Amino acid sequence: MLNGHILLGVCPYCFTLCGVLLSYNTMITIKNLTLAYGKKSPVLQDFSLDFQQGKIYGLLGKNGTGKSTLLYLIMGLLHAQKGEVLVDGMSGKDRNPELMREMFLLPEEYDLPAVHLSAYVSAIAPFYPKFSMELMEKCLACFEMSSDVNLGALSMGQKKKVYMCIALAANTPYLFMDEPTNGLDILSKSQFRKAIVTAMSPEKTIIVSTHQVHDVERVLDHVVIIDRNRVLLNQSLVENEEPVDLEKLFVDTLTHNSLQQ
Repeated sequence: MLNGHILLGVCPYCFTLCGVLLSYNTMITIKNLTLAYGKKSPVLQDFSLDFQQGKIYGLLGKNGTGKSTLLYLIMGLLHAQKGEVLVDGMSGKDRNPELMREMFLLPEEYDLPAVHLSAYVSAIAPFYPKFSMELMEKCLACFEMSSDVNLGALSMGQKKKVYMCIALAANTPYLFMDEPTNGLDILSKSQFRKAIVTAMSPEKTIIVSTHQVHDVERVLDHVVIIDRNRVLLNQSLVENEEPVDLEKLFVDTLTHNSLQQ
């Protein structure tokens, strides 16, 4: 089964060999990944994991367990010593333009130039064929902000909200967010959740790496808890009838793992 191609199969109705269009989910595939910084112990070691299409993932783990590193590896901004990362069958480390325009990374720390928002958008939008000004306006409205702003005049919290809207408006199939709610006040965190829901669609995959579990638990479809070389939990949240206490789930998972060791 490859990229939605028509493959030969036995038809269940006429029991003859025929072309069947098989449905599929594009995905991120991480295989036996090992990465160490210098001579230090590996941040990730023989690590494997898949992310499927159409979900909002929460990527959780203790400090130093490789959450941010994993996002940078997927983007091809870091290269592993062993293993591979494939996004729709392509390796991020090749920095293929066809793949780069399908992914957007919102890092934990960044700065924006002191220019008008319209000028900044004009500079980056050509790199993302599906960039939507309409979606950016909707996301800005979630934060009660206007597009008529100069980035240089904004506070750090305001810059974060604007860049978040740009990331969502890029409309890429894959969006990676590293600690997106750090530095946001209580109201802005609520607005963040509204913006995520506004921008989400079935063909998108959003991975949110965070320690602020209560900020994101209401919007997640799936949670992954990692610890260097292991996936401690890989669980859907969609089927739960009651709201999930993500902090309790996180603590219980780590406690259970500690008892097993």
